[in-house]
Amino acid sequence: MATPHTILRGRFAPSPTGRMHLGNSWASLLAWLAAKSRGGSMILRIEDIDPQRSRPEYIDGLRRDLEWLGLTWDEGPDKGGPHAPYLQSERTHLYQRAVDALGERGLIYPCFCTRKELRSLASAPHAGEAGPAYPGLCARLSREECAARLAKGRSPALRLRCANDEVTFVDLVRGRLCLSPASAGDVAVRRSDGVWAYQLAVVVDDIAMGVTQVVRGEDLLDSTPSQAMLFSLLGGQVPEFWHVPLLVDHEGERLAKRHRSLEIAALREMGVAPGAVIGWLAARAGLLQRERPTMPDELLSGFSTDRVPHGPVVVPADLPARLCALS
Repeated sequence: MATPHTILRGRFAPSPTGRMHLGNSWASLLAWLAAKSRGGSMILRIEDIDPQRSRPEYIDGLRRDLEWLGLTWDEGPDKGGPHAPYLQSERTHLYQRAVDALGERGLIYPCFCTRKELRSLASAPHAGEAGPAYPGLCARLSREECAARLAKGRSPALRLRCANDEVTFVDLVRGRLCLSPASAGDVAVRRSDGVWAYQLAVVVDDIAMGVTQVVRGEDLLDSTPSQAMLFSLLGGQVPEFWHVPLLVDHEGERLAKRHRSLEIAALREMGVAPGAVIGWLAARAGLLQRERPTMPDELLSGFSTDRVPHGPVVVPADLPARLCALS
């Protein structure tokens, strides 16, 4: 967490698996304001570790959309910086080093559970938003049992043994929280196909890049105890978090890549101005009394997390037309 003598460092960390939509812009705007209003800097890190879903063209699109909205960064793939590279696909050696260190302490084990077995867990009652806690089915396999599975051609994932003790972290709105990583079970740090897991990569990179503030959707709150545990295990300082409310459509569904009309590129192609998008979002965040064209730097002096609503923010079905009229 940032102290009075530490320069606050926030970050954008988009995944290039699709085009940026209004929900991404909402979280990005709040992240930018939370850092810049306190004199902090911003990092742009592209989380492209999944080779099957990440696309180079989406990286260019994400950068263009952020720039168009006036959400600037101080370090990133295009600008460089002291913590390069800023593409996760170029940082995999750091994830291997972290897992090796955890493995030496007996905290990593191979998991041979199939996707079918994991899907059956996901359909279990009381699975929750983040899915059920992994019950440690492979946590006590002997070396002989692991060797037998490997001999059959089974490729294991790698899991981190979770601690039963509670971890403490600070949320800018909720205050100091004490939660147990056991609620998520033993999280995967590498998939069976060799792809490094988000839970590990994001912590390794936040430590290496000196990130002190993480702003993201409240749907990720369940994963924070596991990440806080990883910060401590890897010798890092747990950053302060802000889990912001989600944007939902008029039917109450969370905005996602399927909402094509609310993609930033689509809105731009309709003739919507960036100030209209920022102004609408700022009004929803309680930073403006009414919707009017504005840009992020105009919101800095009046920014306060206290003004942001605590519940979901509903996006009306006719928003594209309203933004066109506001442009």
